[in-house]
Parts: sequence; structure tokens; C-alpha cells
Amino acid sequence: MGRVNDTIISTPATADALDEDLVLDLRDVAMVRDGRHVLHPVTWQVEVDERWILIGPNGAGKTSLLTIAGARQYPSSGTARIVGETLGRTDVRELRTAVGMSSAAVAHQVPGGEKVIDLVISAGYDVMGRWREKYDRGDELRAMEILEQMGAVHLGDQMWETLSEGERKRVLIARALMTDPELLLLDEPGAGLDLGGREDLVMMLGELAADPDAPATVMVTHHVEEIPPGFTHGMILDEGRVVAQGLLEDVMTSENLTRAYHQPISLTVDDGRYFARRTRNAGSHRAR
Repeated sequence: MGRVNDTIISTPATADALDEDLVLDLRDVAMVRDGRHVLHPVTWQVEVDERWILIGPNGAGKTSLLTIAGARQYPSSGTARIVGETLGRTDVRELRTAVGMSSAAVAHQVPGGEKVIDLVISAGYDVMGRWREKYDRGDELRAMEILEQMGAVHLGDQMWETLSEGERKRVLIARALMTDPELLLLDEPGAGLDLGGREDLVMMLGELAADPDAPATVMVTHHVEEIPPGFTHGMILDEGRVVAQGLLEDVMTSENLTRAYHQPISLTVDDGRYFARRTRNAGSHRAR
């Protein structure tokens, strides 16, 4: 891997990386900041019909991994292929329209006086904040359709600054879906929500996960209780390293969470939902 005019040029991926079912193919990607590894080499593939959970303690590397997957940052080393394009060998502005992202970083960029309908539509132009752009009727109909899917169609004419935290989460996910992306990335969508708001969001994301036409999805969370039904795979990170990855039922265990959080964690499953608590006993058991 080299750098030309501040652009990282990645080594071409191997032939098996060209599998058209792969929307994300990361090979030994790592990130170094100020001489410290915030993300050690990670190899990870996501297919078109998969729904992934990334979980781990603060500073585990979850958001760093997600920003690489979303073409928002280049890895310090390794190869990243995103929706068939190699990061460093493609126009990231075009690539980002194929990857929908909802995160606190996106939320902080929204002008307070932005109208919800404009915020959603502008995702298709890879801009934040409507200036002199003229949107056609098709854009408006598409945005309203997605807002309706998110249970937020009534918010279309409201201003961003007037929305509750739960409403903002729904609108940001609608924006992320505006371009009909191949990959949807959600960075802690449940953060800051009260119990009712969290449960509403979990139900909505579960419905989205069950939709066969929905994009491949990766969701970062700190809490197993936020894992929606229908998610298929998981990765647990700790200190920039992968503790476990694979099918969700194999990854999400008391043993793996205990390793990642460095304290005894007991995990239970009730009606397809996960619940975790710290145990007094140093021993741990596999959730059944």
C-alpha cells in the first residue's frame, strides 16, 4: 500500500474478494493514530443478506472499523473493498452514496434550521444542508416513502432543531436509506433514547432486518438489549482486536462478553432478545 497526493492506494484484493455477494471485504485493515493502534489488523466480510452487530467496550475500535467500512476514513494498512470498489482506487464521493450511514457525527453536521424532507433528500447529493439545490418531485416522493417506512412521515415539514432524540434517530436512518444503498451502517442508533424510544427503535430495526429488499446492515451498539430480532451475525471487539466474529448465536455468549469486558458477564436470551448482567461469581456460562 502506498500514498499518492494524500490518497492511500490499496493493493488489489485477491480474486475471491470479487464475489458479487460481498458488499464489504476488509483484509487485514488496521488503523494507527499518534503511534498507537486503535484498530489491529481485522479481516471481515459482509454479504448482501447479512445483518451484523458490532459490540464491545468503549475504545474497542467499533467506530473506527465502521468509518473505514463507510469510506469515511482510510485504513493505515490493509485492503478495503466496499460494494465492489477498492478504497483508494475510486471516487469516495460516489462510493459514499452506495453506503448509507447514520451516526452522531452525521447528526452534528445537520444545520438546526434544516427541514426534515430536505435533510433526507440531500443524502442523494452527498451534501449536508440545502442551499440552492433544486429537488424534483421524484426526490420528494422517495423521501416521503422512506420517512413513512420509518414511522416519521409526519415530520417531513418540521425543522431538525425541533425534533426529539427518538425522532432524530428515525430521520437519520431515513436519510441513510435515501440512496437505496447496498450497505447500511448504524453507529449506536439507540444512544440517548429512553426505554420507550429504545424499544420503538429495536422494533423498527427488526422489521427492517426482516425485509428481504433491505440492504446489508451493520449496527454498532454498547448494549446487547439493543440487538434487534432478525440480526444474523456479530463481532465483539476489545482494545482494537477481534474477540469473536461469526453467526450471532455463536458469538454472543457469556464467555465472549466476559473476555471483552474483563468482568464476569451472564447472558440470557428471552424471546429472541439478549440481556446481560454482571455476575458475582467469577465463573460464566454460555447463554441457552
